[in-house]
This record gives sequence, structure tokens and C-alpha cells, in this order.
Amino acid sequence: MKKLFALLLSLGLVFGSVSAFANEGGIEWDKAPNKTNDQVALQNGAKLFVNYCLNCHSAAFMRYNRMTEIGLTEKQIKENLLFGSAKVGDTMKSAIDPQQAKEWFGGNPPDLSVITRSRSDGSKGTGADYIYTYLRSYYKDESSPTGWNNHAYPKVAMPHVLWELQASMKPAEYDQAVGDLVGFMQWMAEPAQNKRVQIGVWVLFYMLIFSVIAWRLNAAYWKDVK
Repeated sequence: MKKLFALLLSLGLVFGSVSAFANEGGIEWDKAPNKTNDQVALQNGAKLFVNYCLNCHSAAFMRYNRMTEIGLTEKQIKENLLFGSAKVGDTMKSAIDPQQAKEWFGGNPPDLSVITRSRSDGSKGTGADYIYTYLRSYYKDESSPTGWNNHAYPKVAMPHVLWELQASMKPAEYDQAVGDLVGFMQWMAEPAQNKRVQIGVWVLFYMLIFSVIAWRLNAAYWKDVK
């Protein structure tokens, strides 16, 4: 039963997200916290992702051993984040059989590698903002087949399978957990993003220093020219 609920969570996360991404209406999106530099948050997000999303969705552009970049050792990855016959050097493949997924749902669940970069709505926010809002917008609805509905995506087919996690936490704690999950998905979408920004800052600093030197050299060269 737990695996089934996890399967529905992961499936609904993307199927619901893709459909809602096309919907310009709905509630305003909350700003997702930027946790791509917070290793503790990213490690917790990785745990949540593996347990709740990877049951049926792959992250084909991410290898397990890349999570050493967020402070995990290969031993920790093997002991806590690998299931079945997966190896630490493998890509993050879903547990569901593609043929079964096609039979049950009419198609294979989409890959989640870059889901947080799927949409950027200037009036509402980024894909990360949407997912952060979406996972925190469930409410009970007895008229729904699953018993749940969602303010961000009305009539969503996915049940609120994080409800036990939410019920065991204070609202601020649950928001933090969802923020960790979304933060990991942001990091996964572009693991080198923080390094790229750091390199960009140094390049700009170098150009500034070089511009000052070039300006002074130019002034010294032309000072005696009349």
C-alpha cells in the first residue's frame, strides 16, 4: 500500500504539474526558498525524492554518485538512497516497469530531471515556485475520488500522499520539508549552477580589475602625446 501511494504521488506530481503548468488561472504561487547552497536541506530533499518520487519517475540525467556533491558519501548513498539492484554509479531510474506504467496509466511517467525548469511564469514565478505551492495546497474533499483536492490544481487526480508527513509536523516544519524536496529538485536540474555563478562573479571581478589596469596603461601611454 505504501508503495502504491508513493507511486501515485510521483505520478501525480508530474502529470498534475504538466497539466497545471498549462493552466494560467489558479492561485498565486508562493516563492520557493532557495536551498541550492544548503547541504543539509539538499540531503533531506534527496531522501524525500528517492522515497516519494523515484518509485515511478526517473531522473535520467542524474547519477546517484553525483549526490556526493551535496555532502553525502558513497557509503551513505548506498545505505540510505539505493534500492533493489541499483548501483551508486547508475542513473536514477524509476522502480516501475515501463510496460506496466503504460498499461496502468496510458503512458510512461515523465522524467523529473529538469521539472523545476519546466516553466517560468513572469506573473507568478518559476517552476520551483509552482511545485512548492502545489505540494502545500492540498485540502480534504469528500467529493473527489481520492478524498483530496488542490487549490493550485483543482480536481487533481493525485491524492495527498504526503498527508501523514504533514500530519506529524507543524505547518512550518512541513513547509520546510517541501522546501527541501523542491530545493533538491532545483539542484538536480542543474548541479553546476552554483559553481557557474561563482565563476561568473570571479570573471566579472577580473574584468573590472583588468579594465582599471587597461585604463591606467592607456593614460600613461598617451600622457606625453600632444
